[in-house]
Amino acid sequence: MFKDHPKGLLAAALSNMGERFGYYIMNAVLVLFLCSKFGLPDEKATLIYSFFYAGIYILSLVGGIIADKKQNYKGTIMTGLVIMALGYVVLSIPILSTPQNIGWLLPLTCFALLFIAFGNGLFKGNLQAIVGQMYDNFETEEAKKGPEALKLAKSKRDSGFQIFYVFINVGGLIAPFVAPLLRQWWLGVHGMIYNADLPALCHQYLAQGVAMAPEALTKMNELIAVSTTQIPTDIATFCQDYLNIFNTGIHYSFIASVAAMLISLVIFMSTKNRLPNPAKKAEVSSATYTAAEKAAMAKEIKQRMYALFAVLGIAVFFWFSFHQNGTSLSLFARDFVKTSTIPPEIWQAINPFFVIILTPIIMMIFSAFARNGKEISTPRKIAIGMGIAGCAYLFLSIYSSIQGYPSATEFRALSVAQAEPMKAGIWIMFILYFFLTVAELFISPLGLSFVSKVAPKNLLGLCQGLWLGATAVGNGLLWIGPLLYNKLPIWQCWAIFFAICFISMGIMFGMVKWLERVTKA
Repeated sequence: MFKDHPKGLLAAALSNMGERFGYYIMNAVLVLFLCSKFGLPDEKATLIYSFFYAGIYILSLVGGIIADKKQNYKGTIMTGLVIMALGYVVLSIPILSTPQNIGWLLPLTCFALLFIAFGNGLFKGNLQAIVGQMYDNFETEEAKKGPEALKLAKSKRDSGFQIFYVFINVGGLIAPFVAPLLRQWWLGVHGMIYNADLPALCHQYLAQGVAMAPEALTKMNELIAVSTTQIPTDIATFCQDYLNIFNTGIHYSFIASVAAMLISLVIFMSTKNRLPNPAKKAEVSSATYTAAEKAAMAKEIKQRMYALFAVLGIAVFFWFSFHQNGTSLSLFARDFVKTSTIPPEIWQAINPFFVIILTPIIMMIFSAFARNGKEISTPRKIAIGMGIAGCAYLFLSIYSSIQGYPSATEFRALSVAQAEPMKAGIWIMFILYFFLTVAELFISPLGLSFVSKVAPKNLLGLCQGLWLGATAVGNGLLWIGPLLYNKLPIWQCWAIFFAICFISMGIMFGMVKWLERVTKA
């Protein structure tokens, strides 16, 4: 797999695995954790999630600017790993949320999330800029061997970013299992059993007591009966204990994230000398350009930046749709999918699993087209990816319509006897994430490749940060998904995402020829 690719590619991918581990733990548990720990409604929990994930990516732009200005990419990356680890340390402390301490405990949790987001911003885009630099250096060396060698080297860039992407997802494959396993173990130690619906009802009882709606009180009593080995005599005490034990197991999973950050730091420090330094190349380049040459390059640079921003606009809508996996799709797994044997967080492992399995297949397909002289350009791949993402939501919309699902708010109000027969089997999540993962593989690693192709060489970190900044804008809109999910019949919610993806695909196809010309320039 690594044949004919730069030697530092594996080292860079392994260095990124710890960040992916922490990222996928947060992706799997954050919304559900905020709901279960603090009793937040879905809309408020996903609003915090949206700001957090927007922060991760918008601060990557800041991290790129810092690295470009200081010309110290590697030092910036290591600082980012340390700051992320500190944020996870704060989250790992199990403190029971009560009406008396929520006023400072929730802000402390948000502050820890800000630390993680800032550390990620220093780390993420700059490591990707180094990978892009590897291929710049690789192409320069191969160009000395002749035009054919250069052409072959340039064809390796897309596949190189796909290899990088699949290896960093190994951490993402493991992470979603950690929190549910620790939580279920900790519940079991205390004679309790996991139930996805019980935390919200416990919070409701602690707030309202016997003034709860009779239907909700009956449902809670039914769930308590199957969630503990000893029937409690005091429901309020049980609710408080269940919430404390339920969430303590999740806190412990953040300790695993701290360890993952430290492992990534050790790997990066031990391999950084094998990785290129974009600063050195930028200094040489700026020294060799004359004023006349810089003026001649201005038009080309402007066209490249226009092309970059055009693709960034499409990326906003892709990430808005794709990252519903941590918001409305996680809530869908909690509410509408049978969770008696598989907790909803574990479904986040399907995406990195498919990334690892499908990447070699997609690479072979792309290579076959290239060998037959029908190579698919990066912009065209991105357009196809938007269409595939639309298929995921089309499937979910049709299924939800056939099942006659109401809004999530109405569905959660149903009794256990009414809701359980209507819940979907686990197969629906595999089909959904299959489509979304294929779309991701057509867009995310290839988007990084596209940025590395069009970015001016002295702005590598900044331009990679812009790609992540577009992701931030999409993430900043994530709260809209749960709002629709709770208000509309959910087939209509998924139909809206289907329309967004297919309209974006059409716009992207309309720009393909122009983007192809700019990329080849």
